[in-house]
Amino acid sequence: MSARPNQPKTRLSVFTAIVLALVVAALNIGLWWWGNLPHGPDDWHGQINGFSVSLFQRYQNPFNQDFPSDDQIDGDLKLLRRYTGRIRTYSTLINPQVYRLAQKEGLKVMAGTQIDTRIDNNEKEMQALVALAHRYPDTIERVLVGNEVLFRNDLPLDKVITYLDRARAHIRQPVSIAEPDYIWLKYPELADHVDFITIHLFPFWNGLPVSSDERKSVALQAAEGAYQSIRQRFPTKHIVVGEVGWPSNGDRRERAYPSISNEAIFDREWLIWAKQNNVDYYLFEAFDQPWKEGLGEGRTGAYWGIFNADRQLKFPFTGPVTEDTGWPWKAIAASLLALIPMVWFGIRFGRFRLTGRLFFDVLIQLACGLIVWSVTLPFNFYLDWVDWSMLVLLFPAQVAILAILLINGFEFTEVLWRRDWMRHAGMLPPDPVEKQPFVSIHLACYNEPPEMVIITLDSLAALDYQNFEVLVIDNNTKDPATWKPVQAYCEQLGKRFRFFHLEPWPGFKAGALNFGLKETDPRADVVAVIDADYEVRADWLATLTGYFHDPKVAVVQCPQAHRDFEHNRFRRMTAWEYDGFFRIGMHHRNERNAIIQHGTMTMVRRSALEGTGGWSEWTICEDAELGLRLMHAGYELVYVDELMGKGLTPADFKAYKSQRYRWAFGAMQILKGRWSWMVKKGPLSSGQRFHFLTGWFSWFADALHLIFTLMAIFWTAGMVGLPQIFSLPMQLFLIPVIGFFFAKAIFGFVLYRARVPCGWYDTLMASVASMGLSHAIARGILHGLTREKTSFVVTAKSRRMGESNFAAFAPVREEMLMFLALVLCIVGMAMSTASHYTEGQLWIFILSAQAIPYISALAGAWIAHKSGDKAG
Repeated sequence: MSARPNQPKTRLSVFTAIVLALVVAALNIGLWWWGNLPHGPDDWHGQINGFSVSLFQRYQNPFNQDFPSDDQIDGDLKLLRRYTGRIRTYSTLINPQVYRLAQKEGLKVMAGTQIDTRIDNNEKEMQALVALAHRYPDTIERVLVGNEVLFRNDLPLDKVITYLDRARAHIRQPVSIAEPDYIWLKYPELADHVDFITIHLFPFWNGLPVSSDERKSVALQAAEGAYQSIRQRFPTKHIVVGEVGWPSNGDRRERAYPSISNEAIFDREWLIWAKQNNVDYYLFEAFDQPWKEGLGEGRTGAYWGIFNADRQLKFPFTGPVTEDTGWPWKAIAASLLALIPMVWFGIRFGRFRLTGRLFFDVLIQLACGLIVWSVTLPFNFYLDWVDWSMLVLLFPAQVAILAILLINGFEFTEVLWRRDWMRHAGMLPPDPVEKQPFVSIHLACYNEPPEMVIITLDSLAALDYQNFEVLVIDNNTKDPATWKPVQAYCEQLGKRFRFFHLEPWPGFKAGALNFGLKETDPRADVVAVIDADYEVRADWLATLTGYFHDPKVAVVQCPQAHRDFEHNRFRRMTAWEYDGFFRIGMHHRNERNAIIQHGTMTMVRRSALEGTGGWSEWTICEDAELGLRLMHAGYELVYVDELMGKGLTPADFKAYKSQRYRWAFGAMQILKGRWSWMVKKGPLSSGQRFHFLTGWFSWFADALHLIFTLMAIFWTAGMVGLPQIFSLPMQLFLIPVIGFFFAKAIFGFVLYRARVPCGWYDTLMASVASMGLSHAIARGILHGLTREKTSFVVTAKSRRMGESNFAAFAPVREEMLMFLALVLCIVGMAMSTASHYTEGQLWIFILSAQAIPYISALAGAWIAHKSGDKAG
């Protein structure tokens, strides 16, 4: 009977979830459609004047002495004969059978001669040119002695003229040399030694876009202007455009974007204009040549063909042009991949506001769309085995990035768009004295300043609670001048306060706390733990111990909070950095009974603590491990977001780093030690496993950042020093990384502003403090995965650094080296030709983003140094 009133609501939630999922899936398909809207350049009908050709097949490379066969060349020429009657070649020694086979197919040839710095090879080319010109007088209609020789500065002008004059003296066909238009204007005397002028027109390399006004594209106007300037300068010479075209893929050149649709628009416009103006031209080029990718043009050099390397026409000469003809099935695949997760999320989290469910559905769809895009995009490129190997290695990293994005997005959605916290807990009315559980408060300390510990003891003595004791357990402090005053003060406070000095004693803090368990008053029902620097509120125990009347509750946890930081810039920025986790992450985890227990301001049911084995001495994060163990035992952990006590922040950046390193190392110890609990179905709920695994994933991101940064430094050095071997990363890798950077920054900043009660300045400084810990966390993660144990370093609460400015950066030497290496990489990239390409600029942005954690660490260390030890 009780289920019936919920039935309409359940049905409505299911209906809403399905509708939202379908709407987002439809929007995804619409986005793919919009991104592939057909472009409508004017139709081209008729024959093409000529093609420049390099007749290598997809996997052939002249540098590897891998040449096409007669049958392959003949097949290419037969295909081209359907579109043109003329071709242009570039060498008389490479593929010399072209001329014989072209004669067979009835094709006219503008025969090219490869002239460069190799004098002996030039001689062979010239001799072969003369022989071929005599052998095929009807097929070879004109010749080119060199291609962009002056542009490349291979030979001086007088040497080039010598070759031209020699060719004109020995053959009857018209002779020229192919150079960009400005070379002819620079060396006008060159025209006196040729029978016709051959120019190359590439508005793409000038960075001009295929964006249209009412008449024609900007790129075509530039090509037309260059042609007309040559025609006016040399009115008596016939002008041949030896190369003109647009790439379909590769690296952007300033405002010029390589794409199939842009290639179609430019080439069609050129063909129409050339026909109207009776221009003699050779379209560059017939077939894509993957082997050209490493010849100085970047990735773009492989994609100038009208046909791809598999001899398929890239675009039609009539009708609209679509950038990606396969977009419909990709869009549908992305929508289907996301549909079930979106529906599941909408049903499972129907308690979220509609805006939140829509937002997270969009994130799911975006992630699935990126996966489909990442899987299919590589097939648009000519990749070698090195590229595919990188893809195989980096694709899982991209999936991990998307997973982290969804994890952060889920926290973002729940915190901002929940209707209410399901497991909210606040302070309770105080119990009568006779119902108060007896609480044993354990204060473990090691080498702490006695005056600081005495302040903590005074606050405990002032508790508005009757049934409690305090055990001060000093663990391995060597100097009696440090622990003796604390012992004396405990004796002064009375029998409720007991002091123990342990030396030597194993197990670090966990060992001391286990000793305290043995000394605990038999009446104690609850064990409370605080740090030696905390001042607690008088109503801490009175308003919270009531939760232990519920036998399922094993832990009552309050936030870790701080005092005396307002006028110390470093302590202030770290205090607000800590606050973010307790105001955001702990609430998010508490919804599924998956909070992180931390070793201060915590109360634990004594029977649960002792019954599950006490404090674990095999990990340096015994508090977090205990919390997980109690969840595994089936207990509830209660989180009360009330500042019931405040301690001191780490005194300097070294202490701040070492604490986070310890947490990261301990997390990996727990992960390894309790891995079976995470992956096997058992007492832990799916929500608890989710939070512990995903919480560690966020720290894994810091470790991946370090690894990726080291790889990026190595790869950047290769791109700057050996660009012929190391190429720019594809947008396939760069765009998701940049998107992840912005999304993670936005999520964190918005959540912080929504949940943490501080101003914009403190928000920004807390972000600097957080980012400055990335390297320490990365080291903790990597060491925790590869080592069994490390030293337990107590977080210092009093300043230890020297006064020298150089001493400020002693704790961040590694970060400084990483930052300097990244700066050198950025400068090297900016000074290299790679900076002219969009991929190069994106890579510089990524290097700059990677430097942020390291410069944040330097800034944090400097602020800590200049802030000194003032507080309050």
